[in-house]
Amino acid sequence: MTGPTASNDRLPDPGAAYGQRVALYFAAMFVIYGVLIPFLPVWLDGRGLDANEVAIVTAVPFILRLAVTPAVAVYADRLAAHRNFIIGSAWAALAASLLLGRMDGFWPILLVAAALSLAAATMMPLVEAIAVRGVRLFSLDYGRMRLWGSLSFVIVGLIVGGLIDSSGTEAALWVMVAGAVLTVVAAHALPRSAATAPDAPDAPQSRDGVAGEVLRLFRLPVFLAFLVAASAAQASHAMFYTFGALHLREQGISGAWVGALWAIAVLAEVALFAVAGSRFRNLKPDVLLAIGGAAAILRWAVMTADPPLALLVPLQLLHAFTYGATHLGAILFVARAVPDNVSGTVQALYATFASGVAMGVATWASGPIFQAYAGQGYAAMALLAATSLLASLYIRAHWSQGTI
Repeated sequence: MTGPTASNDRLPDPGAAYGQRVALYFAAMFVIYGVLIPFLPVWLDGRGLDANEVAIVTAVPFILRLAVTPAVAVYADRLAAHRNFIIGSAWAALAASLLLGRMDGFWPILLVAAALSLAAATMMPLVEAIAVRGVRLFSLDYGRMRLWGSLSFVIVGLIVGGLIDSSGTEAALWVMVAGAVLTVVAAHALPRSAATAPDAPDAPQSRDGVAGEVLRLFRLPVFLAFLVAASAAQASHAMFYTFGALHLREQGISGAWVGALWAIAVLAEVALFAVAGSRFRNLKPDVLLAIGGAAAILRWAVMTADPPLALLVPLQLLHAFTYGATHLGAILFVARAVPDNVSGTVQALYATFASGVAMGVATWASGPIFQAYAGQGYAAMALLAATSLLASLYIRAHWSQGTI
């Protein structure tokens, strides 16, 4: 009897393999994000687009994703085919990134860059749904999977920044192409959604089942409070994301320190994701959302005073909570509160509201606010964070920690 037992002991852990494949995909996908988010405007400027054209190319995907991302997620949930939709989006991102290098002029670049950004944005909620399934089935640590994306983002940002200094802005595009290739490979390696039977076909959901369940959720105050809490906290970063580097330079802080401050923020986020399983396992999603809102109030309130560098470092460390805790809270809420058959759609709704509607409106509003009030305009971001905190407290008072 010792023979079979020893053989069974050597069988691979399906949960570990599942988590490793999702982590690999996060790392690959964030190579694209690590170029697209910070350096696409730099590449556009290098191609001769003016400031208004750069703003339009950057903003259009926010508008398009309002309709496209939730629609794709609904079909992925209906067909239980998140992996297949991710593979299709990864190939679309690769094709668009290759085509983008051949484009000249505003309109051709706009069309292809919008397709690239939209493909990248569509992949995120779908892989989040696969990650959440792993949390449910194998008690995987979401933070340990997700941190590889954040690390990839930091490393790629440092590499691309150096390449642009030494070789010009076109280097950013070729790193993005490489990231798209890696994403295609990692997409094909993703586990199937039917994780308990990896080789079995996924069980599709009926159209009425998905749509009806989503409509039911929108009638629940707790679910609406979740969308407000997550979206308001994420949108409170809009002014810093848009004008933070510019304002810091105006305060006399060197470019090297500006880059270091961004790295400190993302590394703090990585640290939170790394310890989430061991130290935050017993925390509740509503608590994480409340921590994110409270930390954002503090962060942006202090930023109104144009703090010196000595205070900017700890303020950037708060990014672990203002973004990291909020995002973890949102993912855990979906994992615990939302029925599994619509998790992809709800992930898309979270991404659409937080990174689309709320972030788009807050980014648009931060322009005139910053122009009129400069650093004191962070007070508006603190008000957004207060809205998030209030919504989180509502969730805490009215949610029983089970499926809603």
